[in-house]
Amino acid sequence: MIYLLWTLITFFTFVAQGSISLFDVTPDFTVLLVCYIGVKKGEVKGMFFGSLIGILEDSLSGAFLGPHLLSKGLIGYLSALLYGRFFIWTPLLGIISISVLTWADGFIVFMLRSIFDRMPGSLGAAFLIIVLQALLNAPFGFIMKPGDLQQSTLVKG
Repeated sequence: MIYLLWTLITFFTFVAQGSISLFDVTPDFTVLLVCYIGVKKGEVKGMFFGSLIGILEDSLSGAFLGPHLLSKGLIGYLSALLYGRFFIWTPLLGIISISVLTWADGFIVFMLRSIFDRMPGSLGAAFLIIVLQALLNAPFGFIMKPGDLQQSTLVKG
């Protein structure tokens, strides 16, 4: 039953991401979903589900497979690593980390598409889009709290 719920959440994330636009820039809500899974479930599950969401996003984009797979897998792993090992969660840290992880995701995808395929756009346009996506995702970092993952890691270590 829980897998059906996560499938519906993922589906609605893709629908919302494709239908919302601000200054012709669509937000990257899949980064939020991957970060949430990484923060709540840990490094391995964050990387696994991030890779699944990434391969789904690659197949829906029509470009070659791989850039979103790699970036979302890394974001799932890094989000769990940040919250579980290095930092104690605060709202400001949540905002900063979501912004940085969104920026890293966009940069990885742009660089991989530029290296292995044709360049999707100019560097200036890509930078503007990535920064706007990071700013659109930043407020969600305020409400993304780690659950028992952070507390169990701190008790063990």
